[in-house]
This record gives sequence, structure tokens and C-alpha cells, in this order.
Amino acid sequence: MRLKQLAEDLFDQHFQQSPQLVCHAPGRVNLIGDHTDYNDGFVLPAAINFGTTIAISGREDRLVKVYAHDCEQQINIFDLDSIIFDKDMMWSNYVRGTLLALMNKYPDIKGANLVVTGNVPQGAGLSSSASFEIAILKSFAQLYQINLDGISAALMGQQAENDFVGCNCGIMDQLISAMGQKNHAMLLDCQDLTFEDAPIPDDLALFIVNSNVKRGLVDSEYNLRREQCEKVAKYFGQSALRGVTIEQLNCAEDELEPVLFKRARHVISENSRAIKMLQALKINDIATISEVMKASHISLRDDFEVTTKEMDGLVDIIDEAVGSHGGVRMTGGGFGGCVVALVPESMVTELTGIVNKVYPQQFGLTPSIYLCKATQGAFR
Repeated sequence: MRLKQLAEDLFDQHFQQSPQLVCHAPGRVNLIGDHTDYNDGFVLPAAINFGTTIAISGREDRLVKVYAHDCEQQINIFDLDSIIFDKDMMWSNYVRGTLLALMNKYPDIKGANLVVTGNVPQGAGLSSSASFEIAILKSFAQLYQINLDGISAALMGQQAENDFVGCNCGIMDQLISAMGQKNHAMLLDCQDLTFEDAPIPDDLALFIVNSNVKRGLVDSEYNLRREQCEKVAKYFGQSALRGVTIEQLNCAEDELEPVLFKRARHVISENSRAIKMLQALKINDIATISEVMKASHISLRDDFEVTTKEMDGLVDIIDEAVGSHGGVRMTGGGFGGCVVALVPESMVTELTGIVNKVYPQQFGLTPSIYLCKATQGAFR
């Protein structure tokens, strides 16, 4: 059943009426540019045809009632005038924090009844949380006729996650969910939030494979990587690594701790690769796409040290099969989750068979494969 129909049916079951409207926001996959967003760098994500769908109707009071179909089918009720962190239903804090951020600018919104469902795989690094936040903002903006633009919505979603949920994420996930363009990736400058759309060649498929490695140490290691990057930026008198060139870094190699040098080298070189990838996509230069995606994975593996042996193995399996006809790398925060490949449509069936056979043989795990298309953002 399609998500829209499911959301409408569930709303009818739980609230004994039809919803006033149904809204959707996509998840995302990042083609290149990982751990650059919080360093004011460049990222190149695409919105994907997996996402969060919300059916909603307004209320005359300030209560919010949310039925979350995919979170143990729980109902959460709270008052817009007394929003506090909920330790028992952690998922509800995405709703609470997002509405708190919205009310900073639009304090007079009323409550609502909501049904939430989605098909973004949890814990795969495809940004189910940002999809959730942007879907909430789109729903309330439409319901109460708020003139909310996509960049403002992305900043609100990020604020909710940073200040209320407690995850120190960058802006990429929310902005691509809000502003992605169909059949395109987006080069986003995280310093000033300008962006440029990059066409994904028609003959290339977005082939995403979840390693199904349970993601461990993500929060602690993520925060440590941020601290390490900030130390190097501070050494150079910059607010972020975006302000440091590779030449400056190389000149200071002897004065920096080796691990700090490696972390910074990844970020600075990854920014260059993201720009190179944009240019390659524009002219359908598959060989360069292959080259920069491979270099990105090696950098994430060796300099930033956020891959796992299983993710490295998946990358090797796919790279051996597609060679210079496509590109592959880990995607997301790391320590488990997905790899992303851009591969010829004509190779998808063969590649699916290879991954499903070889990966379990090598690692004893069953991969999950998602064939995706780049889709439209909620506010585009």
C-alpha cells in the first residue's frame, strides 16, 4: 500500500474522520561530502523516494495528538504551551522539538491530530529524522497557511535536533529533504546555504546497500570528530576548517598531532572532491565520478576512520564489479549503515546478485538493497 493511502486509512481508524491533508518529506543519500557539513564545507546529497508521510487535521485547542505507526504504534499527546522532553517516547521529541522551533517564529499555531508513517530504513544513515522534521513543518505550514520557505524549515529542523533532541547535526539532511530537485543531486555550501543542482545522468541508478552492521559508538565518536576538527580550525585562527587550505595544513603537519592532521586532511580534501563531483555530473563524466567516490571512501576509511570492515568489504565488492563505469563509497556518519553507488542501470540486476551472494559469504550478514530515484523536496 502506498504511504499516502496508509496514512489516510490509519487517520480514519484513530481519529474517526478523514485528514484535512497529507504531506510527505523525503529522506536523503549523500553522494559525496561526509563530515564536511559541520565544518562549513560542501556536501552533495540527493533526496530519495523513501520518506515520511503525515496525515493531519487541525484542532481548536493547543493539544497535539500523534499516532506513530512505525514506533510500536504509540500515541503521544502534549500541549503546545508546555512542551518538555519525553524520556519514555523518544521519537516524540522530534515532533515536540520541531514544533517548539516553529513556534519561535509562529507562536500562535493551534494543535493538531497527526498520523505518522514512513519507509526510510531506521539506522541506515538515510536520514529518517530530518525527513520526519521536515514533514512535520510542511504539514503545519500547509494546515495553518504559514508562508514557510524551505531554508527556514531546514534551519528549524536542525535547531530541533541540536537544541531539543540533543544530536549535534549539520544542516545538510534537513535542507535536501526540504529543497531537493527531482532527478538531481545538490551541491550545498554549508557556510552560506547556497546550493546548485546537479543532474544525475539518466542511465545511472542510485544503488544503496545497507551493511546491516548495527551502528555503534556513533554519537560519542561523531562528537569526538567534531571536537578534533574544531581544534585544528582554532589552531589556524578559523571558525571552521572551511577557512583552511590544504597548503596551510600541509605546512603545519609537523606541529599538529598526527590524528588531528588526518582528520583535517579528510575534510579539506573532501570539499575539493564534492566540487569535482558536481562538475563531473554536469558533463556525465563517469570515470571522474568513479575516481572521486573511491578517493572519498579511502579518506573516510584511513584519515577520518569512520568505516567498518563490512562497509569496506561492500565497497570493494561493488567496485570490483563496476570498475570505472560507476562509483561507490560509504555514506552517512559511518560506524555502520550504508554504502552508496552510482551504477549503470544495465548492471543493476547483475550487481544485486553479486552483492547478495558475496557479502554474506565474506561477513555472515544479509545486505539490504534499495534502488532509489532522486526525488523532489517537500518545499521545492
